[in-house]
Amino acid sequence: MKKHRFSYIYNNHFLKSPNQSRMRYANESRECLECSAKLNGRKDQKFCGDYCRNSYNNKLNEDANNYMRRINNILRKNRRILDRLNPKGKVTVDAITLAEEGFNFHYFTNVYTTKKGSEYIFCYDRGYLKLDDNQYMLVHKQDYVK
Repeated sequence: MKKHRFSYIYNNHFLKSPNQSRMRYANESRECLECSAKLNGRKDQKFCGDYCRNSYNNKLNEDANNYMRRINNILRKNRRILDRLNPKGKVTVDAITLAEEGFNFHYFTNVYTTKKGSEYIFCYDRGYLKLDDNQYMLVHKQDYVK
């Protein structure tokens, strides 16, 4: 009878015994990705604690967060302007009035097109419809508008 020699495979490495994988990682030192402190515990651990994990991820996403924060600030400002100029639900104002308040026409959250083809532009639940002669009709979003 032939004896079969089995090998264990761990991370694409051939091992003679399953204990060899434990010995292999016992000598390997791991460091926190944020503060470079020595890690003890789980093999897949990357950070020494919650503070380092949060700090690392905040630094990683900082550019995207700043970009989104800037756009959200513009959208919130636009909504505040529309809400201030239209407290009752429907009013007509000049483009100059909106511009003087600091309204940015390039930023909005959605567009609603009616069956007749009119386009209402919304910042969250406040919107406007461009009329003739640089006039805008300001509106509140109704429940039937999606």
